[in-house]
Amino acid sequence: MTILCNSVCRNALIAVMLVGATPALAQTAAPGALTQPSQSAPGGPTSTVAPDPDSATDIIVTANKRAENVQDVPLAVSVLQPAQLQAAGVREFQDLGRVAPSLVVRPAEHPVNANVSLRGVGTFAFGIGVEPSVAVLVDEVPLAFQARAFSDLPDVERIEVLRGPQSTLYGKAASAGLINIITRNPTPTFHARANALVTSDQEYGGNFSLSGPISPELGYVFSGSYNYYDGNVRNVFNGKDVNGRRTFNTRGKLRWKPSDDIAITLSANYLNGKTDVGRPFIRVAPNALFRNTAGLTPAVVFPGFTPSTQNDKISNNYNARTNYEGYGGYLRGEFGLGDLTLVSITSYDKFQLNDFLDQDDTALAVPIGSNVQIGTFNSKLVTQELRLQSPGDKPFRYTIGAYFAKVDFNRPFYRGPAFSLANWYATSASRQLAGFVQADWEFLPKATLTGGLRVQNEKINYTFRDIQNGNAFFSGGAEDTAETHRVSLRYEFTPDVSVFGTYSTGYKGQTYDLTTGFNANRALAGPIKPETSRDFELGLRTQFLNRRVTLNATVFDTNFTNLQAQGIETLPDGTQNFRLANVGKLNTRGVEVESTARIGHDVSINAAATYLDARIKSFPVAQCYIGQTAAQGCTGTPARQNLAGARAAQAPEWKLSAGADYSPAIGDTLRGVAQINWQYTSTVNYSLSQDPETIQKAYSIFNIGLGIRDANRRWELVGFVNNLFDKQYFPALVNTAGNFGGAQATQAILPRDFRRYGGVRLALNF
Repeated sequence: MTILCNSVCRNALIAVMLVGATPALAQTAAPGALTQPSQSAPGGPTSTVAPDPDSATDIIVTANKRAENVQDVPLAVSVLQPAQLQAAGVREFQDLGRVAPSLVVRPAEHPVNANVSLRGVGTFAFGIGVEPSVAVLVDEVPLAFQARAFSDLPDVERIEVLRGPQSTLYGKAASAGLINIITRNPTPTFHARANALVTSDQEYGGNFSLSGPISPELGYVFSGSYNYYDGNVRNVFNGKDVNGRRTFNTRGKLRWKPSDDIAITLSANYLNGKTDVGRPFIRVAPNALFRNTAGLTPAVVFPGFTPSTQNDKISNNYNARTNYEGYGGYLRGEFGLGDLTLVSITSYDKFQLNDFLDQDDTALAVPIGSNVQIGTFNSKLVTQELRLQSPGDKPFRYTIGAYFAKVDFNRPFYRGPAFSLANWYATSASRQLAGFVQADWEFLPKATLTGGLRVQNEKINYTFRDIQNGNAFFSGGAEDTAETHRVSLRYEFTPDVSVFGTYSTGYKGQTYDLTTGFNANRALAGPIKPETSRDFELGLRTQFLNRRVTLNATVFDTNFTNLQAQGIETLPDGTQNFRLANVGKLNTRGVEVESTARIGHDVSINAAATYLDARIKSFPVAQCYIGQTAAQGCTGTPARQNLAGARAAQAPEWKLSAGADYSPAIGDTLRGVAQINWQYTSTVNYSLSQDPETIQKAYSIFNIGLGIRDANRRWELVGFVNNLFDKQYFPALVNTAGNFGGAQATQAILPRDFRRYGGVRLALNF
């Protein structure tokens, strides 16, 4: 594999390889012990006692559904902890891409249209029931769809980002990877944590977590959080700030352990929130006419601001917004059966999101200036997992299990009243049954062979009522059985140096494109075929200086077949149209490097880098971007382009990050705090069609923090500045030239740190 980079990238990569992230404190779990995967030391994920810099530190993860040292897992997995998230300014899910270089999270006007990509692969579709290529789980329980995750991250113990196919042990939608959010567990003694934050641009919030014993056998944890942000976009039509949010989260757990052989955990959660939407115009042609209507120039359509890359204003006469509410929980049982452990996880989740969009994005008082888009997403998910695990300290160890999931969606949708009319109601349901097995065999003292297999059967069905077009009604269903597998070989040269090679396959289930325009032809075409992936990885895992320095590297090469994306499809009657379809093949390959270092008591450093070459191998009938000419490759009827060889969307060639925490002693009981975090992203195109209007050029962001903390980390007070050098960038760009007769018109989603801002955060830990 040839890797090309300029001198800046090369030097940055060398620096990344030589430094490291704020390391996790030691967590230990006896192999085969009856312990929850997220079980932590009594003090939780951040102990109240500062670590000994000369002692080994182990990060325990559950990537293989058993507690293991991350250095012993033959997978590409990143572990993100609360201290690292705070230093990088990460407070909500969509910010995770700042600290996980292979991850890109593209926000949208509402969370359902947002996209999560790993190694350049995500899901670019808007219909209900379309599975994401990157699965999201909370405490090993899958979410019905990614929108459920787009909120704050309270009470997090750690976040595991597993890159590459994960369909052997995890859910059906893990063809590109998964994100497992692990929340805190009850502690054997009373423990309290609290955090508060206020910023210079009208954000404030706080969260707390209380845990401890109710009796010797019963423990609890209860947490809650609230966050309010006014927004960084001004609607000049009514003088209000938008692009903000309000979220409230609460979660509770009870863990009952009546004996050494039984542990039962009951968890419940509730989420309530809202956002307001504002997408500023950053580029509009001077001669553009809204809806090709004479006189409706930019000055008339957008009174009160001038489009530019610095623009943070809109003029909308409709309150564009979302509001959402969800609740659910799970019951987890762990039962010792001799040397074996039986784990049962039963979950339920219900979620509703209402979206209201100013579809014309203007303040015009005429009908075409009052076009709105209104809809609701409703989801309900029930799952049941059973797995039997052998002891983890034997040369041969295994996990065998079964999984059931039932997912139901429905969506009413309306758009109008002036143009792009739509009015429909759709439902989608999926039932999955799966069996899986994975075994590790240490056939030589330092060599371990891992094999995994998963077989699943899935039934899907749908209904679609097109109210706009005479109440036309369609329904149907399909069934599919699929197999995924994994083989890995790991060799340990020393206890601190190992290598591995892994081959794995991934699967993303079939679906129907239940969006505006669904008709008899689409119904006759049947479901979109499953998306599959085949992945090769080589990894190096090393630690030095009594494990105070960690350096890990992974080389990967993944091929995707029957990629699900928006394309042109030939229907049974010979006609063609645009829809979600199986459009071709994609290859993603690259190198990932992660490192950590602790220098004495005072300094901890982190760094990570991803070089990514993600290319479309076959896509002969891709949509053209708005305004694309024949000379630019847009030909045929309907117009299409061949994207073979083009770079995948949301796939920057380079993503780098680094951070440092310096905490010098101030007397016997206090320590200073100096933190810096740097994030670099090379040029990225947010559009699969290679639209030049949706390109974000390379940018760097710096965050700093200065403060003071108790020597035992019982409290910490830090003042911070995010986006120190006030660098403007866009995490999402939208080409809306279709509303202007094809003339240039580009809108942006502004990031939280579009402008430099400061604040103060207080943390208490007792």
